[in-house]
Formats: sequence, C-alpha cells, structure tokens
Amino acid sequence: MPKKRSGGGLSTTQQAAKFLGVSVLAGAVLAGIALPAAGALGLAAKGSVQGFDDIPANLKSPQLSQRTTILDSRGHQIATVYSRDRTVVDLKDISPYMQKAIVAIEDSRYYQHGAIDLKGVLRALNKNAQEGGVAQGASTLTQQLVKNYFIEEAGDDPTKVAQATQQTLGRKVRELKYAIQIEEKLGKKKILENYLNITFFGEQAYGVEAASQRYFSKHAKDLNLQESALLAGIVQSPSRYDPVNDEAEATKRRNTVLQRMAEVGDISQADADRAMEKPLGLHVSQPKNGCITATRGSAFFCKYVENVFLTDPTFGKTREERAKLWNKGGLTIRTTLDPQAQDSVQASLKDHVYKSDKVAAAATLVQPGTGKVLAMGQSKPFGYAKDETEYNFSVDKAYGGSNFGFPTGSTFKPFVAAAAIEGGKPPTQSYSAPYKMNYPSPVQRCSGGPYVNTKNETVENENESEKGPYRMKEAMAKSVNTYFVQLISDIGLCPVVKMTDALHVVQGDGSKLPQTPSIALGSIGLSPLTMASAYATFASRGTYCTPVAIESITRKSGTEETSLPVPKTTCSRAMSQKTADTVNTLLRGVVDSGTGKEAGLTDRESAGKTGTTDERKNAWFVGYTPNLAGAVWVGSAQQNVKMAGVTIGGVYRPLVYGGEVPGPIWKDAMAGALVGKAAPDFQLVDIPDDDDDDHGRDGGRDNGGDDNGRTGGNHRGNPGGGGLIGGLFGGLTNGGGTGTTGGTGGRTPGTTKPTVTVPRNPTQGQGQANGGANGGRRN
Repeated sequence: MPKKRSGGGLSTTQQAAKFLGVSVLAGAVLAGIALPAAGALGLAAKGSVQGFDDIPANLKSPQLSQRTTILDSRGHQIATVYSRDRTVVDLKDISPYMQKAIVAIEDSRYYQHGAIDLKGVLRALNKNAQEGGVAQGASTLTQQLVKNYFIEEAGDDPTKVAQATQQTLGRKVRELKYAIQIEEKLGKKKILENYLNITFFGEQAYGVEAASQRYFSKHAKDLNLQESALLAGIVQSPSRYDPVNDEAEATKRRNTVLQRMAEVGDISQADADRAMEKPLGLHVSQPKNGCITATRGSAFFCKYVENVFLTDPTFGKTREERAKLWNKGGLTIRTTLDPQAQDSVQASLKDHVYKSDKVAAAATLVQPGTGKVLAMGQSKPFGYAKDETEYNFSVDKAYGGSNFGFPTGSTFKPFVAAAAIEGGKPPTQSYSAPYKMNYPSPVQRCSGGPYVNTKNETVENENESEKGPYRMKEAMAKSVNTYFVQLISDIGLCPVVKMTDALHVVQGDGSKLPQTPSIALGSIGLSPLTMASAYATFASRGTYCTPVAIESITRKSGTEETSLPVPKTTCSRAMSQKTADTVNTLLRGVVDSGTGKEAGLTDRESAGKTGTTDERKNAWFVGYTPNLAGAVWVGSAQQNVKMAGVTIGGVYRPLVYGGEVPGPIWKDAMAGALVGKAAPDFQLVDIPDDDDDDHGRDGGRDNGGDDNGRTGGNHRGNPGGGGLIGGLFGGLTNGGGTGTTGGTGGRTPGTTKPTVTVPRNPTQGQGQANGGANGGRRN
C-alpha cells in the first residue's frame, strides 16, 4: 500500500502520478490549441470529450439575469424583483480601483497573455504537484467568464448548474476553445466589464454594482481602494470571505488583495499599508427582492402584475417561455397604479378594518373607459406570518386569488336590471313582489331544458311588511329579492347570461355562471376586480374595457434598451348608452335614499349597490362615479365567520350590512382618490316614481332607515312605522339551499336555513354547487 506523508495527503508515488497526469492533460490541451486540425483529443472514455474541432464555433454571450423594477404610473418605484440581483453597468461606471483589484488578485498577467496563460498553467502545475492537491488554479479571467456563461445559462436548474461546473476534461476543453474566441471577439476591456457584471459576490449579489449596493450602499463607480479590495477578495469564495458573517476572515482576504495590488505596481506599498489599517466600513443594505417589499401597501397589485406577465401570451407562447423572460429580468415595468388612489385605499382599509380582525377587507379601483387598475389593497398584509396572507382577495384564482371568489349578494341585481332594460323592459316595470314566493317555474335557459323548480323552493324578502307591488326604481333602492326573481323569470335566464358575458363576469375559478334564477341574488363567487370592471361599464355609458395593469415595459440588454409589447385593454359595447344611463339613475337612488346611503359621496355624483350574503359571511359595496369605479368586499376568506356580533376595526357590529362596513370603506377610498379630479355628472333619465306608493315602510336600514333600524322610510325618505322591529328582523337571510335549483327561504320558523356552498379554504375545497344558493340578503 502506498505510503502517505506524515501530515496526510498523497504519497510520493501518488504525487508523481498526479503530476504526470496533469502534465499530459496540459500538453494535450496545448497541442490541441496549437494544432486544432489534429482532431479528437481522445483522453477520456468514449463520448465524454468532444474533439476540439467538433465544439461549436460560436459562443453567444447570455442575456444576464438582472433585477426587474416595477414602477407606478408616475414613475415611482414600487418594488424590485429578481431571481438574481444584478444591475449591468458599463466599465466606465466601475471604479478604477475595482478594476485593478480584481485583475491583481484573479489574473495579474491579464493584459500580457491571451485567452490562456501558458506561464500560469505551468506555474500552477508545479505548485499543485508540490502540494499534492489543487493549491493554485490557472484559469484566466477570460476562462472564468466562459465558466460563468455556462452557469448563467443553467439558471436555477441544479442539474444544469452541476453540469456547468463539473470538473471534467470535456468542460475544460470547451472552456478553453470558447475563451480563445471571446478574446478575439471582445477584447480585454469588454471581457473585464462582462466579468465584473456576471460574477457572484455573495449575499445574493451578482455583479459588482449589486455587490457595491449590498455591502456599501453606493454605486460601483464610487468604490474606494479598500472597498474595492474587499469585493475583489470575495469572488474566490463568497461564503468563506463573507464580510457580513466573518469580518476577521474578510479583513485578512482584503489585505491579501491590497498587498497583491502593491506587488504588481497598481498602488504603492504605503497606500496598501494605510488601507490595511482601515476598518471594512460596511454599510449593508438588506436585499429587497419581490413584491413582499412593495411600497404603499401595493404588494398584492405587484403580484397581480407578475401573474399577468406569467399568464398573458403577449410575453410568450408558453408559461415556460414567459417565466424564463421574467426570471431573466432587466425589465422596467411601468404600471397603471395611481399612488394617490393607492394611498387612499390603504388608508381607508386601515381605518375601518384591522389586520387582526376575524374578517378581511379587499378593495379595487378601476378607471372607466380605459380598464386601468388604479389601486388594489386589502386589510391583511402580504406575508406569511399571523394575520398576513399570500392570497389576493381582489382577483381571480388564475392571478393569485382565492379558488372561487366570494358570493356577491345583491350587488348582482344591476346586471339583471341591465339585461331586462336592454331587452326592452321599462324601468317602470312593476311586479307583485310578495313577501314570500316559490321560485318561478319554468324559466327559459340559453340552451337545454328550462329551469324547473321541482322542489318547490322559496325566496322571500327581509320582513313580512315588505311586499309589492314594486317598480324597478324602488325595488333596486330597497333591494327587493322577490322583485328581481320575478324579473329574471319574466325575461328568462339567457338575456342575463348574455349581459354578464358582455361584462366578462365569470366565477373566481374562471368558469361561467350557472343558469338558475338564484344568480339574481348573488349566490355565485366573483372577485372585486371583476365587479369593479363590470360596474365601470355603467360609468362609461355601456362600454366595457378589460382590466389592464401594465402601461409599458422596457428591457435592458447590455447598454441598449428596447420596448416590449404589452397587453392592451379591449373595449367593447356591452349595452346601449340608454341602458347604462338608466342603470345609473337606478343606482344613484341606492346611495341617495336606499341601502347605500352611508356610501354616497358628498362632493360629486355617485351610484352603487350594496350586498350581504347568507349568514352575513360576505358584505359588499360596489359603486362608481363617471370617472372612477370601485368594489369593496368584507368577509372571511374561509367563509367561516358570520358577521353578527363581531368587532371590526374596533367597532362592535351587531349585524353587518353591505352599506354599513364596505360602504364607508368605499366612500373614504373613493373620496381620497378623487381629490383634485374632475367631477362630471351622469347622463340621467327620467324614471317616474310610483304614485301609489303606500305599502309597508318598516324595513329598518334596508328600507332607507337609520343605522339601527329605529326609523323606517320609503324611497322618498318619508318616515314610517315599525322601524325598530323591521331593523331587528329585517336583516335575516334570504338565502337558499345549495344544489342545482336555487334556494329555500330564510330564517322564518318552519323554513330551511339557507346556505351558500363555498370552500372552507381559499386554496382548497370543491366549487360552488351548480345553481348555488339564493345567497343574497336584500341589501
């Protein structure tokens, strides 16, 4: 058995064999370089090494992955995202000290040799043979650059990274050939620039600009002598010489670099000695990667932008292509986010709902006529700790939202009204609208057989005194359930489906709406962004515009910037101007004297609709002015909190209504977003009031009464009796059972307790039943 040296390591025989092997390799490689026509090297097992001439002739410099910067509509930075934190800079923007330091310590003969330093190879062979191992390398900066190219192309794939860094003869031969090509093509200065931009400096920093910012919070052009020496020293082993975690080891390595700079004549010995006496002078900036670091509470909007990028074919045919482009980065993405609107949304949410509350709130603002998403926020911050969440409650599942969205309650009723009016029904249309009734049957669908109420399921209003006949204006203001069920029965389900299709109203999981009469009462789950965009159609007098969040993207490649195509909004007419104007008139009445009085703006015209669902698990207000639309949802993402006897935002709520909690959030968010903005008027239509308006007036706040239901009130605001009783009992559920046919009645003794089937977890569980529950309380 061969003998080992007393200190361990290889025996004399092993050292000799190793030296001989390495010498043969070096000679063979050099021969291959000098005589490339000689053919294959043939030094390893079959297939493991390509012939020198067989290696592809051209090595393309990879597009270096860089940080992507996301901006708001005014050019303010929202966040930076990256797979590798890198900012590519020109050589002129890198300190001369840094350029000299990296050359001195990594390749001091850089300007004297070509792609391969033959003298360095022989020196390393001798040194390594003496040490019995790899004590010294001979790779030039050019060879190291080629190796980094391979690593960069491997990305985050561990298998490809291993292949790019494996210590094999084949990889070394490829590295040598490509190094020769690069020397001829780029020249010394460009190679040095590329190397300083590609190499890893530890602490998630790739390239010297990111490293300078990370360790010293300054630009690479401003690095002084000792700072440059520290960074140059890190390159050999970023973990071993990490100055953040091992100051002593990093200091020794820095001083080694300074001494080497003096030895090669870059600085005087006196300068080196003075620099060695100075502290490291770190001014560390923590990595700020990803939407979790976004400013103005815009983390969820930031993630929405990212998900738009990853799903929209504008950025690549496949998700893999889009993800590769996103991870490469180097993008500057200017978004539609309006900082004034975003600040207003966040302030309103913070004032009205605490992040520690049992329920959450989400709000989204959209610009009518353009589809621009101006603000998006929620009460529970983006994160992974207690009272934080990674789910964006404002958007559909495909963009990072909950699986199914949230039942909307009576905020769906304007879609039914719009379908009816568009089809020729007058806004004075009257129905008997009794307190309680069976779901009408049969009701025509778009295709297949009609809906048939085979189980004699019922729907009812908030209280027994609330009974018709009603016309549409008052029925909308008071959110009368039986009126809208009769309306949808009269016109059929197909016009409603066609209207919601034109408004791009789909469930949170992307599926189409079920064709059952219960959809009139908001039994299906939608997202706030979907609702805000649909209501924006009323504001823009019938023109629907798909939501957009990205205004422009530029991509930096080297020193050049190019513009990328971005998704554009697509606007189409969803209804006539007359229909939209009529709906605007109806919904203005909701905030003037109906269930949404607490949401009405005081300095400009506004319109909207309240919604509260079964067992008060969801409360909504969706509204708009002619130039801004917004939706607010309040509830539990898991749909397991009944908002009765709960404290929200430090205020005890016996019963939560759509106009009571979401309404004020909407009002404050909109008011702040619209400060300094124009206040245009709606184009209203004349809808005569019902002169024979003498039916029950005791519906509490849902009949236009005050917050506690102590006073009644009709749509004209006249007082009425029974307010206290109406207020106490008027908010009970008008929901329905699950299944395919709609719901049963409310909590009146002898009826079935209604439910809306929703997932227990925002990312798990089954979808809502086809047809769902009636789900909508009347407000």
